[in-house]
Amino acid sequence: DRIYAGDPAAAITAARRFESEHPKEPLGYLLEAEARWWQLYCRHSEIRYGMVDVWELPKLPEEKPYLHAAQTAEKLAEDQLEAKKPAALAHLWEGMGYAFEARLYGLRGDKMATARAGVKARTALTKAIELDPRLADADTGRGLYNYYVDTLSPIVKLLRFFLGIPGGSKKEGVRQLREAMEHGKLTAVEARFYLAKNLRTYDHNYAEALQVAEPLLRDYPHNSIFLLLVGNLEIELGNRKQAEETLARIAQLKIPDAACAERSEKMAKELLAPGH
Repeated sequence: DRIYAGDPAAAITAARRFESEHPKEPLGYLLEAEARWWQLYCRHSEIRYGMVDVWELPKLPEEKPYLHAAQTAEKLAEDQLEAKKPAALAHLWEGMGYAFEARLYGLRGDKMATARAGVKARTALTKAIELDPRLADADTGRGLYNYYVDTLSPIVKLLRFFLGIPGGSKKEGVRQLREAMEHGKLTAVEARFYLAKNLRTYDHNYAEALQVAEPLLRDYPHNSIFLLLVGNLEIELGNRKQAEETLARIAQLKIPDAACAERSEKMAKELLAPGH
């Protein structure tokens, strides 16, 4: 809740406390990585092609603790599997760690590293849901894999020969993301955000994207990233007056992260600029 309410720094503090109390559990490290991701996302979002997103990332100092948390979760999950702990959850934690790696490498433009981490994530998450079909959180990573592999097929075709990358289906990816956002316990918000964003960016289905995104504002009205996404979609649909009201809310927020606050207000003004 702290992550998605727009205060990832507070979430990092809580996650680090959980790590200290449960040093052999991957979950605390995954929560820390997720919080650090949203810090990166807000600080480095920009507008391209009329859409708010993080389009690429250079190597940044902030990525080191993010990758450390994700990779620590992977190692702890592997330790649990070796110790014969509940395998479904261990595979879920392992898969989430690799998915977090793939997310960063993709924005860095490192196609080989993205593909390797993505395939490892898919393998682990598929094992998790085979062992326990109730683990809907596994469908977030599986859904994104299926969506992107199908959508970004030229890249996949180039790498499949070298890495043996399994194919994907955008239709199945959308189904899995919907399953995760309806039934997931940890990743429901992320699944909803990425489904809305992908429907906008790759399918240009702004009406459906807005329908998917609106509950994010209902549940987390102080998250500037969600406000920017919804305002962006309202502009694409020609609802400029509603977009003005949505985006004006950003200036009224008390965003704890100064860099995030500055970037969010700047993008809100850009979206509302004449001729946008």
